[in-house]
Amino acid sequence: MRRVVVTGIGALTPIGNNANDYKNALFNGISGADFITHFDPEFFKTKFACEVKNFDPEAHFHKREVRRLDPFSQFALVVAEEAMIDSGIDLEKIDKDRAGVIWGSGIGGFSTIEHDIEEAALAPPGHKYSPFLIPKLISDIAPGHISIKYGLRGINYATVSACASSSHAIGNACDYIRLGKADIIIAGGSEAGIVKAGMGGFSSLKALSERNDDPKTASRPFDLERDGFVLGEGAGALILEEYEHAKKRGAKIYAEIGGSAMTADAYHITAPHPEGLAVTKVMELALKDASVDKSEIDYINVHGTSTPLGDIAEIRAIQRVFGEDSYKLNISSTKSMTGHLLGAAGAIEALACIYAITENAVPPTINHFTDDPEIDPKLNLTFNEAQEKRINTVICNTFGFGGHNTSIIIKRFDE
Repeated sequence: MRRVVVTGIGALTPIGNNANDYKNALFNGISGADFITHFDPEFFKTKFACEVKNFDPEAHFHKREVRRLDPFSQFALVVAEEAMIDSGIDLEKIDKDRAGVIWGSGIGGFSTIEHDIEEAALAPPGHKYSPFLIPKLISDIAPGHISIKYGLRGINYATVSACASSSHAIGNACDYIRLGKADIIIAGGSEAGIVKAGMGGFSSLKALSERNDDPKTASRPFDLERDGFVLGEGAGALILEEYEHAKKRGAKIYAEIGGSAMTADAYHITAPHPEGLAVTKVMELALKDASVDKSEIDYINVHGTSTPLGDIAEIRAIQRVFGEDSYKLNISSTKSMTGHLLGAAGAIEALACIYAITENAVPPTINHFTDDPEIDPKLNLTFNEAQEKRINTVICNTFGFGGHNTSIIIKRFDE
């Protein structure tokens, strides 16, 4: 099969509004958590989140466009543009019938849904909904907008698998290129779920941290006193390109996507399987798909959400797959800094894996204070500070409500 490389990247995150700022914050261990500004959280159990900071939509879009684009689509268009510029692709010199977009979002236009339903509930009889309600809220509108902007007529759809959405997008895009069905695909994901319904719903599930006295340390994967995840928002984009196509146009290459795999827990709508059986299988299948031996893995960017059950299940799966090799590799959860971007998590975490390769360093799991006796102390969870290390091959794990599991293998590019 054909090789797939990454030739452009873009990011809009709670710790950086572009790819470079995101990278620097990752390796400096910056927390993106703070008190919510999008709405008044006074009556919510959790009053903080990882919001995107200082984002002005009118710096990117005309006022008319802003009104017609849900924030999740705004985020998608901004990071896609950054990635396209970074890639150096000349749209006049590519076959647009072989260039597409596969984009993930777990929820889509959440703020649009909330706003329009609230407005309708308070309106007199005969209220008419906005003609832009449906085009703003559907998850597949983000890849639609991207394709329209760049005139890309190839493969175009959305992946919707909760927190695994953008990892599914990247894995699918890789496969289409490997099979010769596309030359270029913009892959990634966006989410804008920090709205009242989002915070209220996750809070009722008892999924969120309630550490209101110290938000910046609330996301603490693998710590004994972890009490839930911190909701985040933002987007990440990768330009995936067939290697020979990229080589012919002289593109810079960040890394290679070696392969991926997908499984289902078939266990519970929100809770992970306690032994991580399908997570074990998804990593094994990804290694096989990429023709990589487990001894070659240097770093795992884990799903690591800071939940009592999920963190333990993933660690058990890693030790089941890697055995003694698990003590040689680095493990870290960058959600300790960004919070959980839901459907966009896999995209920004794939970028973190790429940076581990290009920077020869592992981003940390910050906010570690107390060891959990259920976690093997011999594992290197890269606590609190980045570690310098030559990184050649990485696994990026992402899991979603409904039991969706995805692992992606990312490799140092070698001609």
